[in-house]
Amino acid sequence: MGTDHISRRGWIVAPVEGVRAFGSRAGKLPWRDKQAPHGRASPATSQPRQVPASPTSQDQSLSQMALRHQAEQENEAEEEQQGRRGLSFKCLRSFRHKISEDDWRRQQDPGLEPGSKEPEEKKIALELLETEQAYVNRLHLLDQVFYTELMKEAKNGKTAPEEVVKMIFSNISSIYQFHARFFLPELQKRMQDWSCNPRIGDVIQKLAPFLKMYGEYVKNFDKAVELITVWSEKSPPFQELIADIQKRKVCANLTLQHHMLEPVQRIPRYELLLKDYVRKLPTESPDRGDAEKALEMIFMVAKHSNAAIAEMERLQNLWAVYQRLGLEDDIVDPSNELIKEGPIQKISTRNNSTSEKYLFLFNNMLLYCVPKVIQVGAEFQVHLRIDVDGMKVREMSDTQFPHTFLVSGKQRTLELQARSGEEMNAWVKACQDAIDRKEKRSETFKTAVHRLEMGTPALKSEELGRRAPQWVRDNLVTMCMRCKEPFNTIRRRRHHCRACGYVVCARCSDYKAKLQYNGNRLNRVCQECYIFLTGHVVLEDREGKHKGILEKGAAEVSGRSLLCSSLQLLDRSGKGGTRGWFVIPQDDPLVLYIYAAPQDVRAHTSIPLLGYQVRDLPPGDSRHPFQLAQSRQVYTFVADTEELKRRWMRAMARSAAGITHPEEGEDADSCDEAE
Repeated sequence: MGTDHISRRGWIVAPVEGVRAFGSRAGKLPWRDKQAPHGRASPATSQPRQVPASPTSQDQSLSQMALRHQAEQENEAEEEQQGRRGLSFKCLRSFRHKISEDDWRRQQDPGLEPGSKEPEEKKIALELLETEQAYVNRLHLLDQVFYTELMKEAKNGKTAPEEVVKMIFSNISSIYQFHARFFLPELQKRMQDWSCNPRIGDVIQKLAPFLKMYGEYVKNFDKAVELITVWSEKSPPFQELIADIQKRKVCANLTLQHHMLEPVQRIPRYELLLKDYVRKLPTESPDRGDAEKALEMIFMVAKHSNAAIAEMERLQNLWAVYQRLGLEDDIVDPSNELIKEGPIQKISTRNNSTSEKYLFLFNNMLLYCVPKVIQVGAEFQVHLRIDVDGMKVREMSDTQFPHTFLVSGKQRTLELQARSGEEMNAWVKACQDAIDRKEKRSETFKTAVHRLEMGTPALKSEELGRRAPQWVRDNLVTMCMRCKEPFNTIRRRRHHCRACGYVVCARCSDYKAKLQYNGNRLNRVCQECYIFLTGHVVLEDREGKHKGILEKGAAEVSGRSLLCSSLQLLDRSGKGGTRGWFVIPQDDPLVLYIYAAPQDVRAHTSIPLLGYQVRDLPPGDSRHPFQLAQSRQVYTFVADTEELKRRWMRAMARSAAGITHPEEGEDADSCDEAE
């Protein structure tokens, strides 16, 4: 950066349009094409200095400017002094909000005659040449002074390792060689021939593709500044050598970090100058077509640098997440993308409770984690990985656990509870979006992701053993879902079939079969799943046995019912009773079926409703009672709400009168989810 790039405050140009000057954490800046601030001449109207084409006179002009700016900087040295070690990374980033984008543009040269008749486009072309000469001087300082001297001491083992020095300066040598040997000579030659060939668009257009090499430098800038800070603390000789070079006149009282910032800002400066140049070109100018094409190419180069910054940010964020997870080998993959993370409640199918967990959703997997009590090293421990390939997600209706959703994968199925409806919707959407994107990228997936079936959480037969089932919660059943025997003090142990997720007794789950979703390892399964998965016939095979009148599954019947909900049936004293799940099926509308739980596969009793009378009873103590009466037989029920009570009285009265079709305005499936 030449001295004409230094503002009156002794600092360099502000980062502009699309390149973030101070590293990934400062964020990218949008491309800007704003007018000059009020009170300052805009680049289009100001009269820049006329720079002679001769390199000798050019150097003299630069020397005079350097002396002038150095005097200004010495007057403000106390205010700007940052110490021998240079700016810290945090301090360097903080300047982003304090610099105007036009500070680096040349102000009116007192030596230029007012009202100069030079074309505006030539003035901008000369400004481009002058800034390019100053820029090459700055690149020479970085490559031939800082880098060369630090590398020489590194080879002698006196400062820092050679690899560190190479990482700090990245590909600065290639950038310097390109500008010193190609770009600057081409511009100088063209300005010398301006009178006969007034154009620069073709030169920039020819060399612009090589500017993509800046992407590597920009991507490395954060790490480079951090390495300077770290090794200045680690190695006093390293710090002293840098401080010694910074004292030299050629450094203009600026630190190494300041000079290293110059290549990060160079591409946006090219774009600003070219925008002004194209704006000032006459419509009939022979350079208009080439200049507009060159401007477009410079814009694409800047976009390439911005993409490099975005990729660097993605990798940095990803690495930070991997560190929180303990850097497990089967998880760390630089191609992954973190989509969403956050706390979640896991619903236990065993004890009907919840526990605090944490989810990380990537583009290819969902990590189910547990926060570590003692956070030494990793912050979380990964308990389960569910691949997005084959994963399904859906909302659940559960009044006991609101804001619940189900994630079903090949490895396992999880019932999860969010803190709010909005959070649940966000998780469901994020998971579904990840599934959709994965599906689009793979030709082997189905054309659409089907949600799990509602009602009884049974897998389709073709999915049995291939994906983890949703487990039926223990508290939703009171009997084995296969043999229908009740769970009591003798048969109290509940087991889950690992293939279908049903709750079964020990006798019905005394089988093992290989399950594909669990790496073809042997797992406990129920008898029906064992027969299906292995093809073996067992002596107790009950296939083909007709169902008894009570052997209708509660979930199956509830899905096709006139009315179903939880009620309490009082004993004869009216003081106690049992709570159960009551259903009037559509296909048997004159009978009331009573289940112990909503997922039971067998009703424990039924009441034929035909001929009964329905009686209303006065409410009391938050109870909403009503009765069924016939002769000496009386049943007393208690509903949770007055509205639910009225619905049951209407439904029972219609059944008692022999009316089998649903009441007008009443859905055929009037299952009340309140439990």
